[in-house]
Amino acid sequence: MFRVILFFFLGMYARASFAQSTELGDIRGFVYSAENGDRIALANIFVAEKSLIAQTDVDGFFALPNLPQGEYSVFCFKAGYDTLFQKVMVKPGANAKRDFFLTQIQSIEAVEISVRGKSKDAQVSVQNVNAKVLAKLPAIGAEPDLVQYLQVLPGVVFSGDQGGQLYIRGGSPVMNRVMIDGMTIYNPFHSIGLFSVFDPDMMDNADVYTAGFGAEYGGRVSAVIDVKTRDGDRNRLRTKVGVTTFTSKILLEGPIKKFKAGQSNSSFAVSYRNSYLRQSSQLFYQYANPDKLPYNFGDLFIKFSANSANGGYSKLYGFYFSDIVSFPNTTTYKWGSYGVGGKFLVVPEQAKTKVDGYFLYSNYKIEQIEKDNRPRSSDIGGFNLGMNFGYNFRRDAFKWGVEINGFQTNFQIYNSNNRKISQLESTTEINGFVNYKVARKKFIADMGLRTQYYASLGNGTLEPRLQLRYMPLPGWGLKLAVGSYSQNLLSAISDRDVVNLFYGFLSGPDNLPENFNGKPVTHRLQKARHVVIGTDYRLSKHLTLNVESFIKLFDQITNINRDKLFDDDEFNADKPARLKQDFVIETGDAYGGDISLKYANKGWYIWSVYSLTYVNRFDGIQTYQPIFDRRHNANIVVSYEFDKKNPTDVSFRWNFGSGFPFTQTQGFYEKYNFKDGLATDYTSSNGNLGILYSDINQGRLPYYHRLDFSISRKWRMSQGRTFNAIFSIVNVYNRANIFYFDRIRNIRVDQLPFLPSLGCNYQF
Repeated sequence: MFRVILFFFLGMYARASFAQSTELGDIRGFVYSAENGDRIALANIFVAEKSLIAQTDVDGFFALPNLPQGEYSVFCFKAGYDTLFQKVMVKPGANAKRDFFLTQIQSIEAVEISVRGKSKDAQVSVQNVNAKVLAKLPAIGAEPDLVQYLQVLPGVVFSGDQGGQLYIRGGSPVMNRVMIDGMTIYNPFHSIGLFSVFDPDMMDNADVYTAGFGAEYGGRVSAVIDVKTRDGDRNRLRTKVGVTTFTSKILLEGPIKKFKAGQSNSSFAVSYRNSYLRQSSQLFYQYANPDKLPYNFGDLFIKFSANSANGGYSKLYGFYFSDIVSFPNTTTYKWGSYGVGGKFLVVPEQAKTKVDGYFLYSNYKIEQIEKDNRPRSSDIGGFNLGMNFGYNFRRDAFKWGVEINGFQTNFQIYNSNNRKISQLESTTEINGFVNYKVARKKFIADMGLRTQYYASLGNGTLEPRLQLRYMPLPGWGLKLAVGSYSQNLLSAISDRDVVNLFYGFLSGPDNLPENFNGKPVTHRLQKARHVVIGTDYRLSKHLTLNVESFIKLFDQITNINRDKLFDDDEFNADKPARLKQDFVIETGDAYGGDISLKYANKGWYIWSVYSLTYVNRFDGIQTYQPIFDRRHNANIVVSYEFDKKNPTDVSFRWNFGSGFPFTQTQGFYEKYNFKDGLATDYTSSNGNLGILYSDINQGRLPYYHRLDFSISRKWRMSQGRTFNAIFSIVNVYNRANIFYFDRIRNIRVDQLPFLPSLGCNYQF
């Protein structure tokens, strides 16, 4: 099978190398916004004489190769923009470069023409998010945020408002790769789950792949969240300042060299956001017990961008995110994350291949400080270095790339039995991929192959990927995705707790058990396979239905050994291996389906989703459901915008979910640590309170539901200035949703209560 796949891609490469005859030429170029120079993706390029059409990629680049010598009429159009026309002369063996600068308009006729062009992507289990869509959701904390939108996507479960994490179609958070401009974000959410680390004012778009993602992405076995930021304003200096009852922020952006069509330009952007909820809760939320809202965080993002006249670019950027959570008289959590990166794009004049590359580094460190003087910390830092190459045929495209990753983990924690688990390890990965895209009138296929070599473990994988889309009728699509995936990173959260603010990372260990379920363990990687089948149908011009079913088979998962009782040393040589090992191997599966309905027309935006998911794990002894096995999950979003002069938006979101699994308490006992050895007098001294747990996750928490609301109004002033006011409410009808149960004090702790907020921002 491997040879068949290899020969297929070698054949595609040969076609890319030799298809260009010296008697033929190309038309290539970029499509930009005439107002600000932004690159426009999914614009349509049409050659009238040949009835050929091409689409721009994420960089605004298009190519129409292998055209006979002659003059051609070339049209460029996209929904919401004016249509442009140019005469282009093609010469043998040469590239005819033509750029288009589109002007945004409100003409209905232009929109009707443009919607005939359709995306040439298979679009299986992927959601595309932009800043305009974020504004349709209730602006929790008086500011829209990506984390709020992620929670309403099909198959996505969010575990809580405080310290919550995202679980995507049966995968744990460590199985999701989250990136900002290619840099890995190890913890993308702040400790209070209302906010992510991504500034919505700097976000251009985000692609969320919930299953079956393509060969360009690797190193994770469940999902990918790929966030891309926009460049700073290329025309004039802009400033935005804002303040809410939760946060304050400032955004400064502007040109270094102003934008002029056909010339080089450059810009910068600096964004800073600061939370003071710990202080403001003492003033505004006394009724909610401010000691339960001790969350402060800060976000800083900086970006420099330079665009050349021939379409290439270079970008430098960096970030710093931090959190501190201090619960009085109990626990303090501190974490910080930083990263720096650079990207470039080169399109040589007479070469047939587009080249882009990157160098990225990011780091994440978290500490948990408690009264027991047992340090808990996790530190992970790593780099990514890679290059991608692309070649366009008339209708198809061929892309390949190479990448080197390296990261180091430094970790120590104590499990529920107070046994220390630690690791200091460096890891290197060498990766490559090839992808061939076939686009026909009713059929689109992305065929990919990825190879991952984990040098520190001496293990490698070959991972085929496939996404298909067939459109038998206008407005109706059938889709399929399959793929194989691997990763070498695991987390150290406890499966006994629904919410855990300490989220540490470990590299794949080499001290795994030699056997699992009666079979030898042949590798140290975590592996999974995905299958997704679905259909989407445009019921009307404004109403779209999407249905998908999926299965994820987790062939091998590495987990912290929650049953470890003894140190693995010579003093415990006679103890069972299961009670000494730091890590255990598990298998599992996740399967289910979801249905979503979207309506958008005349200011109305309605989005409804229902997901049914089953998640199972087998640890070699028992089958159990992990803490994120929420069977039923539903979201309804309703937004209405009116008054075009001063836009006013009213939004509601209602979320309903079945209860999470949890491990029940069977009883308590007096627990001694025998720190004085045989001299410990257990007859006169007092031990600690020990807990007898029932079988793992046999209970279910109560059902969850919550209604959020926001209303915003924007006042447009002269010279491009705007003032925006936002009022929002979390948990409108004050539902008491359980957060966790304090076993020691026998007290139920609930999630966020009725929580209003007010904010405003001014842009000039």
